[in-house]
Amino acid sequence: MNLPTTAILGAGGWGTALAALWAKKGAHVLLWGRSASHIENLRQSFENSAYLPGVKLPESIRLTSELAECGAAELIVFVTPSVAVRTVAARLRAVISNEQAILLSCTKGIEHGTGKRMSEILSEFFPTHAVAVLSGPNLASEIARDLPTATVLACTDPEQTPQLQNHLSTPRFRIYTTDELIGVELGGALKNVFAIAAGASDGLGLGDNSKAALITRALAEMIRLGTAMGGDLPTFYGLSGAGDLILTCFSRQSRNRQVGERLGAGESIEQITSSMRMVAEGIPTARSAYECARKLNVDTPIIDQVYALLYEQKQARDALADLLGREQKPERI
Repeated sequence: MNLPTTAILGAGGWGTALAALWAKKGAHVLLWGRSASHIENLRQSFENSAYLPGVKLPESIRLTSELAECGAAELIVFVTPSVAVRTVAARLRAVISNEQAILLSCTKGIEHGTGKRMSEILSEFFPTHAVAVLSGPNLASEIARDLPTATVLACTDPEQTPQLQNHLSTPRFRIYTTDELIGVELGGALKNVFAIAAGASDGLGLGDNSKAALITRALAEMIRLGTAMGGDLPTFYGLSGAGDLILTCFSRQSRNRQVGERLGAGESIEQITSSMRMVAEGIPTARSAYECARKLNVDTPIIDQVYALLYEQKQARDALADLLGREQKPERI
C-alpha cells in the first residue's frame, strides 16, 4: 500500500505533533483545523504556540481550514476531541472523494449516550472503508521533541495493519500491532478517567502508597469494564492499557491528572474547565463510562466517584472516604 498523502484532522497539540513526526519522515502531510485564524497563525509562524509552543513545524506541511481539501487523501487521521468526531465525520462524508482511504482514529474517548468507540462512529459513516486506531502512552510534547516512544495499532482490515505500521513508524516512534481493536480503544479512553482520580489523590496530598494502590485497582476496574464491553483481557496489560494508565496518572503533563489535582485542591470543575485551552478527555468519558457500567452491571467504584466529582459536585475528601469505606474483600483482577 502506498500512502503519499496523510490528512490530519485536528490542529491541537496531538495532531500537530503527529503532523511534524510524519512530515519529518518525508510523508506528504495535510493538517486541517476548524479555525481559519488558528490555521493562518500556523501558516505565518509554523509554530503551534497555542497548543505546542517551542516546536517548529516542517514547512512541507500543508495547512488548511477547508475540510474538502482532505477528501482525496489516502490516509485520514482523526485527532479531534471525542465530542467532535461525529460532527467532523459527517462533514467529511460529504466531501470525501477517495473511496479507498483508510481512516485512522487517534482520539481517545467513548461517545455519550451511545457508548460507541471512536472507530465505531467512523465505521457508521464510512462502512466500506478500513478503520484503524492508534493508542498508547504518547505525550504530544515528547513526540514533537523526538523522544523515544511506543504505541499500538489495530485495524478493521488486518491486511492493512503491517503496511500502516511501516508507513507511520519512525526510529523513535515504535509501533506494535494487534488484531484486537476494541481493547486498544477502551484502554486509551478509560485511563483518562482514572487519571482524574490519580490527580485528585495528588491534590489531597495522599502520598505515593495511596496512588500506587489506586492505580492498581484502576487497572482491575479497567479490565472489568473493558472486557464486559468486548475487549480482550491481555490487551489491557499492554501499551494502550497499563502503559497509558501509568503515564497519564503520573505525568505532570497529563491534562486529566491536572484536572483531578485541582479538584482535590478544592477548585470546582467549572473553574477548571474555564481556564483550560485544551480538552481533558476524561471529563466526557467519565460520564460515558459511568453509563456503560450501569448498562452492563459492572462494579466500577473509582469511575463512580470520578463521575460524582465531575457531575454531582461531590468533594474529593468525601469520594475518598466512600472508596476507603467499601466492604473488605479478597483482591481480584
